Amino acid sequence: MKYNKAQLIDALGSFTHDPLGFVYFAFPWGEKGTPLENFDGPDEWQVKTFKKIGEELRKGKSLAKAIQIAVASGHGIGKSAFSSLLILFAIATHENTRGVVTANTDTQLKSKTWAELNKWYNLFIGKELFTYTATALFSADKQYEKTWRIDAIPWSESNPEAFAGLHNQGNRILIIFDEASAISDKIWEVTEGALTDKETEIIWCVFGNPTRNSGRFRECFRKHRNYWTTYQIDSRTVKISNKAKLQEWVDIHGEDSDFVKVRVRGLFPSASDTQFISAEIADEAQKRVYKVGQFNNLPTIIGVDPAWTGGDTLEIVMRNGYSMKCLATIEKNDDDMRMAQLIAQLEDEYKADAVFIDQGYGTGIYSIGKSMGRKWRLVAFGGKAPNDMYLNMRAYMWGEMKEWLKEGGSIPPNDQGLYDDITSPEAIIDKNGRIQLESKKDMKERGLPSPNKGDALALTFAFRVNKKVNVGSRVHANTEYDPFKR
Repeated sequence: MKYNKAQLIDALGSFTHDPLGFVYFAFPWGEKGTPLENFDGPDEWQVKTFKKIGEELRKGKSLAKAIQIAVASGHGIGKSAFSSLLILFAIATHENTRGVVTANTDTQLKSKTWAELNKWYNLFIGKELFTYTATALFSADKQYEKTWRIDAIPWSESNPEAFAGLHNQGNRILIIFDEASAISDKIWEVTEGALTDKETEIIWCVFGNPTRNSGRFRECFRKHRNYWTTYQIDSRTVKISNKAKLQEWVDIHGEDSDFVKVRVRGLFPSASDTQFISAEIADEAQKRVYKVGQFNNLPTIIGVDPAWTGGDTLEIVMRNGYSMKCLATIEKNDDDMRMAQLIAQLEDEYKADAVFIDQGYGTGIYSIGKSMGRKWRLVAFGGKAPNDMYLNMRAYMWGEMKEWLKEGGSIPPNDQGLYDDITSPEAIIDKNGRIQLESKKDMKERGLPSPNKGDALALTFAFRVNKKVNVGSRVHANTEYDPFKR
């Protein structure tokens, strides 16, 4: 059927809250002589996702809070095609739609994501109504080209303003992240600022291979799963995927390998390439439960990580054998006397055999403790490690903590903060072959909080500690570490 311009606008507008209907209407599925002549419609996962978006739009959910869709998948399922169809739906069925599309790299954005949009734009029944360029899709009407548009914008941690300014009160907003695993957490946080417009349809979709077991894309499927509709798609279930190549990968690497999990099954790996403590290790530690007093024959050690900056907290953690407990979380303050008194109280209450404090911001607390007769010990995170395989003392302590977790250490199943702390830091091998743990500063630049609880627990592995024979005497901790007495 041929449409004049007015009829076409009316027809497209009838699909305002029906993305799947739009997709079937607006493209020449099965039509001979077109790239779609051998396709009767989108793939099953695409149909399911379009239906979900349509249901939420019709319920008016997006007017109260954003519709948030996260898709993790193996290779070759048609993510870029889905993004293209969604872009055209969003802009063609609601006046003055605004949006931003970004990807993990500028190359991915230009040569794949946006290039794929060009293919579908050229097949689109309403092509004449919009103008496609290398960086934007916007209304062909000069009057609306600044306000009715979707832009392809490379993300930059140092210049996130493009994402901060995406407001469109009373209209529609579309946000798409392609290969979202590699997009900085800071960009995610800034983007959330666009979700505050009232009475506005907001659709935020993120796609990617689940390459990293940390970061905001991972948390869509874990910590933030209540706020996202999530799909994990096995490439072998999709019509267009190369089944022979996928099976070859399975045969070579194994069904349960991280390679196949990420590139075929759409599952997150047990550990990312640079993640120091994997989610798998932390998950197992959360499952372990020990009886109270089970390790009374082993030393009890307290670790204290003072607040680093204004947004940080002071953390006090106790470890005894394979069990541990977070004793206190306190907002940053300058009252070293009060903090020292609290630590002393906890030392006595738990009959601790040693107290280790981060030297960086803990010297005041330590000095007061010394004046009280306490035999606490400062630990220099940047100091020389007892083991040459680590760059410094902090990396060494985290390495010991990792081994403790693997061997039988237990962490509380309901403490998401501690879980995030121990699984967030990344590590590299320096030029001398030593393990270098990601610094707190670098983590903050990735948009992650300082892992204060993790550092406090790691501090309990700083030095060897012997069980006190006489609890009343406070014996200085032996600084010679014995792995057997973790």
